[in-house]
Parts: sequence; C-alpha cells; structure tokens
Amino acid sequence: METVLLAAVSIVSLLLTVQAAHSLYLMIYTWDQPAVEALARVPELRVAPAISFTVIVPARHEEDVIQVTIDRAAYADYPVQLVQIIVVCSVDDDGTIERAAAAIGRLRAAGRDNVELVVFDDGPVNKPHGLNAALAHARHGVVAVFDAEDEIHPEILSIVNTIMVTERVRVVQAGVQLMNYDSNWYSVFNVLEYFFWFRSRLHYHARHGAIALGGNTVFFAREVLERVGGWDETNLTEDADIGLRICATGEPVRVVYDHRYVTREETPPTLRQFIRQRTRWSQGFMQTLRKGAWKRLPTRRQRLLAWYTLAFPHAQAMLGLYLPVAMLTAFVLNAPVPVALLSWLPVLLIAAHFLTAVLGLYEFTGEHGLRASPVTVLVMALTWLPYQMVLAYAAIRALRRQLMGVGNWEKTAHVGAHRTAPVETGVVGRGG
Repeated sequence: METVLLAAVSIVSLLLTVQAAHSLYLMIYTWDQPAVEALARVPELRVAPAISFTVIVPARHEEDVIQVTIDRAAYADYPVQLVQIIVVCSVDDDGTIERAAAAIGRLRAAGRDNVELVVFDDGPVNKPHGLNAALAHARHGVVAVFDAEDEIHPEILSIVNTIMVTERVRVVQAGVQLMNYDSNWYSVFNVLEYFFWFRSRLHYHARHGAIALGGNTVFFAREVLERVGGWDETNLTEDADIGLRICATGEPVRVVYDHRYVTREETPPTLRQFIRQRTRWSQGFMQTLRKGAWKRLPTRRQRLLAWYTLAFPHAQAMLGLYLPVAMLTAFVLNAPVPVALLSWLPVLLIAAHFLTAVLGLYEFTGEHGLRASPVTVLVMALTWLPYQMVLAYAAIRALRRQLMGVGNWEKTAHVGAHRTAPVETGVVGRGG
C-alpha cells in the first residue's frame, strides 16, 4: 500500500511541477519577449475616428456604481455620433434601472442622447443573456463590452480605433487591472493575478491562437459576434467560451496592455464574495472544457493550449489536496530520498511564483504611482500558502457544483473601491 501511495505521489508531483513551471513561464512571457512587449503597448500616434462603436454595459444590482460608469462611457474622447451606449438590466432590478435612467436623463439634458437602457424580461438572468439582449439593439460596427463597475479610460475608443484601422484586426482585448491591492489580505494576490494575466499571459495565448478572452474591455466586429452566434447563455465564463469559439474560426485576436490606459476594477470586498467569484470562474472553465468547442481549433498545438487552460481549475483542486500529502510524505512517511525531493518540487515552484509576484507588485505599484511597503511583502509571505488553499477550495467547490449539475450565477458585489476622481462633465472626454 505504501509503495502505491509513493508512486501516486511521484506522478502527481511530476505533473504539478510541469504545470507550475509552465505557469511561471507565462507570468514572465512578455518580459522574455521584447518584440511581444513592444507590440503590447498602445500606439502613440492615433488615426482619425473611422470606426463606430456600440458599448454594452450589462448591470445587475449595481446601484452604487452604475452612474459613474455611464458617465465615463458617455464622456469618452470620441465623437458622440460614432458611439452608442447600451445599459442592459433585468426587469426585476428596480434599483439599477432607476439609477441608470436618472443618469441617462441627465446626459440627454446635457445634449448627449447616445445612451439607452435595454430591459429584458426573460431568462436566464445572467450576463451572457444580457449581452445577447443588447446585441439585438446594436447599431454600430464594433461591439465593446464593459462591466458596470469599470473605470473606463477616456481614450480607449480612440486607441482601439487606431489598432483596428491600422492593423486590420477585428477583435481586440485591451487591458484590465484591479487596483485596490491593499484593501485586505487577499486583494494583493488578486490584483497581481490580473497584472500578470493581462500584462503577459494573454499575449502568449493570442500569439498561439487559443485565447480565453476577458469579460470586459474587449471589442468585436459585430459580424464576428453574429457569425459565432453571440454569447453562450448557459456558460458561467461566457468570455472564455466566446474567445475560443472565435479562435476556432481562424479569427486573430489582438491584445494590448498599457498601464496608462487600462480599465480599472476592484477586488471582491469580502473573502466570501471572492470565493464565489473564483468558484464561478473555475466552474465556467470546466463547462467550457466539457462543451468541447476548443476541439474545433485548427491545430493540435492550439487545442492542447486550450485544454491546458481550461483544465487549470482541476490542477488547482489537485494542488489543494496534494499539499497536505507533500507534508506527510516529507515528515511522516519513510519515503526514499528521490520521492521526498520530487514531492517538494511543486512547493519550490510555488515559492518561485511568490518571488515573481513580489517583483510584479513593485512594478505594478511603480507604474500606477503607488507604494509597496515591506509590510505588504511580509503579509504576502505569511498568506501566500493560505491564498493557494483558498483558490484550491474554490476549485473544489466548483467541481462539486459541476458534478451536482448546479449552474446558477453567483453575483459578485461591487463597492467602487477602485474609483479615483469623479467624472466632471465635459472634462473627462472631449468627443462631441
């Protein structure tokens, strides 16, 4: 029995070591590829506005943040006549509807009549259904998606217009960044996940044609969306699913990340909310993996990369179950030295992830005019493994929900912790 256990530990250790090493490489990919890093930056010269945008903002119980988001979208630095903004809500969301209608009325009184409210009264009540409901009302050539709590940079439409016109691409994923890294003990890790995901990892996926798109600050030629049938309303990560379906058609995706122009967001305000959000993401990846649209990707390399990405929550669940076993192997079982050393390799790679995260923290804070203190690094060191266990718990919870056939949408609350200065009418944007 002990021999079987040691063999199992060795195999799992080896698999987790390979996975952790590859994840570490993806974290530093753009730093290792100067050409890719240069491509990721925003073009300094902008071309004249030529593309028209329909901006969709799905909202559910977002009374506290929706009005500022509407204002930021409405006062983007882009001609008003080329922008249609759709806020979409479920009919039962009285609070958000009231706040959105008030903001739209105020904008119309100021001469900006390009914002409208779409209310749906059918199900399912979730983000992808809202996106599809709004898509039916889209009038312009490029559809952009922003979340209700987003702090949208006023130049983002001009930037995407330049990229789409000059490079003739039809899908663009721009940068998103969580900002409130010091709100609580787990927020710094969540912020850095976004930092490495949008700053590095997505560029690798885009280059190899198998990308799980982000949920916002993503721009699609409307005909691309219509060709793939819009968003999957049964999927908890409709963004990842539609990204892979678009890649399967051979459509390239352009990723751009420049810290000066990112869309700013916030981490979930409580640990419970964070676990619910991470559970939804993990289960959505599991759904997309099971759905199998990734199997239609043109090459074996693309299919393998997509499978690896979607299977990642399973690896997180396995890691959570594995860490106690590694401790047991090292300190309790009379394991041969090679087995004991092998069992610790994933743990050592987690330590390498931590050191990379610390470097990322200093780069992130430096770029945004923030300050990372030694106390922050100390807290990270003390909470690094607990954070991995939280991720593992969320993955295990997602797996349990998936096996039980539970697929309801667990909503994440937003409180605006990432907000900077309020929007001043006529100041944030100059488009008119």
